[in-house]
Amino acid sequence: MMSENKDLLLEIKDLTIHYVTESGTVHAVEGLNLQLAKGETLGFVGETGAGKTTTALGIMRLLPVPPAKIQSGDIIFEGESLLSKQESQMRAIRGGKIAMIFQDPMTSLDPVVPVVEQIAEMVELHRKGTKADALKRAGDMLELVGIPRERGSAYPHQFSGGMKQRVVIAIALACDPTLLIADEPTTALDVTIQAQVLELMHQLKEKVRTSMIMITHDLGIVAEMCDKVAIMYAGRVVEYGTTEEIYNHRLHPYTEGLFNSLPNLDSEQEELQVIHGLMPDPTNLPSGCCFHPRCPYATEQCALQSPEMVRISPHHYVACPVRTAELKKD
Repeated sequence: MMSENKDLLLEIKDLTIHYVTESGTVHAVEGLNLQLAKGETLGFVGETGAGKTTTALGIMRLLPVPPAKIQSGDIIFEGESLLSKQESQMRAIRGGKIAMIFQDPMTSLDPVVPVVEQIAEMVELHRKGTKADALKRAGDMLELVGIPRERGSAYPHQFSGGMKQRVVIAIALACDPTLLIADEPTTALDVTIQAQVLELMHQLKEKVRTSMIMITHDLGIVAEMCDKVAIMYAGRVVEYGTTEEIYNHRLHPYTEGLFNSLPNLDSEQEELQVIHGLMPDPTNLPSGCCFHPRCPYATEQCALQSPEMVRISPHHYVACPVRTAELKKD
C-alpha cells in the first residue's frame, strides 16, 4: 500500500509479531503494511484481539519480550528503522517524538506524585532546561488541556476519569511529539466526557500538526477524527483506504459486518445485524482467509488461499477476491 504523500512519517513493512507461549504461538500481527504521512490521522478498527494494540506497542518497542517476538518486517520512522535502534535511543524517541495514550489513565499515572510533577518529569527527560522550566511547561500543558494551572499540585485520585485522561494527554503532548498513538482513549469515559476529550484531541492536532494513530472500536470516532482507516481482522489488514472510501464504498465482508451492526435511526429494523461466530483462536488460525468461517460470501477457494491486498482505487485497498471479482463483472 503505497502512499501518494511525499511527506511520509511512518512506514510499516511486512510486520509479523508472534507471542510464543506454552499453549502455542499466538499470531498477533501477520504481514502488516501501512503508511502514515505527516499531519494525517489513521484509524485502526477491529474487534478485540485483531492486533491493533500489539501493532502500536510494536511501533513503541514496548512489546513484552518474551513472550512477544517480531518475526519479520520493519518499522520506518522519519526515514530510520526503529527496530535497529538501541534501547537508549528508543527511550529518547518515546515521549519525545512518539507518544502513546493508553486505554486506562489510572495505569499511566503515579498515584503518589502530583500531576504537574509527572508532566514535568517527561519534559525533563526530553528537553534541556531547569526544573523550574519543566514545571512551567507542565503548567502550560495543563492549561492547554483545560485544567487550571493551580490544580497541578493535586494527585490523580482527586481528578475525575475525564480529567485524568486530560492529564495523560498533557503528558503525551508535553514534548510536542511528531506521532501520537491513542489506544481506545475514550473507552473508560462516559459519553459527554468522550466528546470533550475527542474535541480536545482534534483541536490539539490542528494546533500542533501531530500525526495520529487512533485505535478504536467506535466507527463514529473514526468518522470524526481520521483521514484514513485500516480495518484489522485476526492480525491482518483486510481493508484500507480514506475514511470517505471506507464509509461510502466499503467492500470487505468484515467491514460490511461492522457497519451493518451499527444502529440506524433511519431504518425500522427491530434487531441489529450481527457478525455470526467469534474471532478465531490466534494460536490456531483458519486456513486461507481467516474470515471465511464467518463470511456470507465465502467460497471453497477462500479456505485454500490467503487473499492478497488489491488496489481498487488510488486510495482504496481490499483483501477479498470474491468482492474484487464482483467489481470486475460490473
